[in-house]
Amino acid sequence: MIEVVDTAVPAGVGVIVVGHFPLASGDWIAPHSHTHHQLAWTRSGVLGVAVDDSYWVLPPARALWLPAGVVHRTGATRDAVLCGLYFDPERCALDWAEPTAVGVGGLLAHLIAHLARDDLADDARLRAEAVVLDLLHPLPALPIEVPVPVDERVRAVADALLADPADPRGLEAHARAIGVSRRTLTRLFVSDTGMSFDRWRTHMRLRAALPLLAEGRSVSHAARAVGYATPSAFLAAFRRTVGTSPGRYLNGDTALGV
Repeated sequence: MIEVVDTAVPAGVGVIVVGHFPLASGDWIAPHSHTHHQLAWTRSGVLGVAVDDSYWVLPPARALWLPAGVVHRTGATRDAVLCGLYFDPERCALDWAEPTAVGVGGLLAHLIAHLARDDLADDARLRAEAVVLDLLHPLPALPIEVPVPVDERVRAVADALLADPADPRGLEAHARAIGVSRRTLTRLFVSDTGMSFDRWRTHMRLRAALPLLAEGRSVSHAARAVGYATPSAFLAAFRRTVGTSPGRYLNGDTALGV
């Protein structure tokens, strides 16, 4: 876990300051927040961002808006360079109050690189910043929530599933493994996580599949890796839960339900 020593952002001429932070696969920055709004993005590799129980997977076609003050963790599921755009909340026209995914096309990617230059004239910087703000449009896909259980018995089941998302055991088998009845585990899961066992496992499996898909693995491979018998079953669960297909989710397409 990488510790953040100072989360303050230096003042810039315009609204936006750009920073770059290399992350190796598996590296995570400890929970922190910023005084500025942040847009987290990577030009290559795959980022993961967690806010409480919500989790976003960010290939180069997606970025995440994080409002100032929101505590989050950022990591890499594949070697990446975290590119952080920091927006002065006192001068930024955007005021999204919740973490929001946005699509990143070629023009926005080039503008981010342009703003990272340290030899940019003030007037050129201000013009580029205005275009960046015009290009930030929220994506409708939902984050995937996987609440962390507090009860030790539920946590034991969750840890087993997180260690092996393809674990085929059902609720009754997991209940026997921790020494409680099926009815008790059913009740505990709902009271602890707000979800049924089946819904929690579905969310966990979809979250585990996203980095595989973002790294270019096939839907068939990802589906098998997280416990789905067929790609069609996985795709149906993804659309039902997230509101769009994996391809549209990862590529920043704003169309839903296709």
